[in-house]
Amino acid sequence: MTAMEPTSTPQQDAAGHAQWPVLPLRTGKIVAIHLSYASRAAQRGRTPSNPSYFFKPSSSLAASGGVVERPASTELLAFEGEIALVIGTAARRVSVADAWNHVASVTAANDLGLYDLRANDKGSNVRSKGGDGFTPIGPTLLDARTIDPASLRVRTWVNGRLAQEGTTDGLLFPLAQLVADLSQHFTLEPGDVILTGTPAGSSVIVPGDVVEVEVDALDTRATTGRLVTTVVQGDVLFDSALGSLPAVDDLQRAEAWGSRDEAGLLDDAEPALSPDLRDKLLRVPVAALSQQLRKRGLDNVTIDGVRPLHPTAKLVGTARTLRFVPLREDLFASHGGGYNAQKRTFDAVGEGEIIVIEARGEQGSGTLGDILAIRAHSRGAAGIVTDGGVRDIDAVTAVGIPVYTAGAHPAVLGRKHVPWDHDVTIACGGTTVQPGDILVGDADGVIVIPPAMLNEIVDAALAQEVEDAWIAARVAEGHAVDGLFPMNASWRERFVRDQASRDQPDRDQAGASGARS
Repeated sequence: MTAMEPTSTPQQDAAGHAQWPVLPLRTGKIVAIHLSYASRAAQRGRTPSNPSYFFKPSSSLAASGGVVERPASTELLAFEGEIALVIGTAARRVSVADAWNHVASVTAANDLGLYDLRANDKGSNVRSKGGDGFTPIGPTLLDARTIDPASLRVRTWVNGRLAQEGTTDGLLFPLAQLVADLSQHFTLEPGDVILTGTPAGSSVIVPGDVVEVEVDALDTRATTGRLVTTVVQGDVLFDSALGSLPAVDDLQRAEAWGSRDEAGLLDDAEPALSPDLRDKLLRVPVAALSQQLRKRGLDNVTIDGVRPLHPTAKLVGTARTLRFVPLREDLFASHGGGYNAQKRTFDAVGEGEIIVIEARGEQGSGTLGDILAIRAHSRGAAGIVTDGGVRDIDAVTAVGIPVYTAGAHPAVLGRKHVPWDHDVTIACGGTTVQPGDILVGDADGVIVIPPAMLNEIVDAALAQEVEDAWIAARVAEGHAVDGLFPMNASWRERFVRDQASRDQPDRDQAGASGARS
């Protein structure tokens, strides 16, 4: 029996199984290596001295021309173009010199992975790499007997652009070594597949992207043809009652995209809203901020007509904008489906940002529902403000993210709106909102603060709150409002004296502590 003539039984025959039609046998094991290309190791900043592996289920196999689903409420699905080896004859404790004789075929593979679940399994990749369709393979097999394993190349294209290219002379561990190494631990059986690692260039893909992987022989020009996979968006959420949920951080984003720069993570950048300013804004009411803005000539800074689903929750964050235009059926057909502006905005919102939606005050449809609310919440968004309606309002409320809306409506977006643009200047609730504006909301409503005025406004508002509290105490003592609110010169003088006397014990105590030290 030769390497290309494995024993086959009806139980082993892969014919009729749509997910692995290219394989002569139903796959038992899929073994994948973590790091094997020097270029990838350099990208990761670590070079292993020995190969390490993980298993993928055979149910993850998929054929060329199929789709892979990015699960709901996830963002970091990444491609990895690889050379796949298909075992032809059983291998147990074989030498490196003999190992290639046990390989039947070479083909292309895409070792897809979901970085949102990567940390959950701490290196085993059970869930992050094991999803249905996460291992496309094919479209054709190359006879290993005609292949020089040292002269293979793998390339990956995303939407027609070359994203990866690597040859086997860039491997840290030769292909035959992987077969021999695995065989000393367990029997490699006919139909087993070994994924041999990916070169640098792996990155994130989104719904609508088309990924193509090809393996070819540089010496003979034999090729597998292009393995084609299209990314689609899933709509089924993971159940927190059953297991851990997807979660990402900047480390996972950087590794999924390939670098911090590719992930849009700027090193040493000043936060748009510092922790100190955020803390101050959490302490000051919207009414006080409105008063200070009015003193400086800004009256048109309130988002009118919206009410909070969580009246006791304070809203503080920077604006991320989304614009809807009125429904026109032909424009909805071209802009409303697929990975539209609405979905892109909710996928891109960052920690501490507030999605602000221009819906023209139109309440005849929902502008978001529970799925999008969950997505924003999972990404760390500070809240959502829409001058349109919200559907699934009880479910949206239960998510817990602060939401301000004009009201509830059961209809979907397309009844009244076309998702048109994002990260542009918009109008929401009668006021202009720009990306990066500061929004603050409480039970009184939502106000917009220009970032350049933030420090001045918040400090003045906090000072005014101290003054108003003092006035309220005097009114509670029985004093008349006239001359006290606002304070005349006499009351102002008394206020200053009271504040000075209130501050003096604190200064005395601080001085005494300094003397003792």
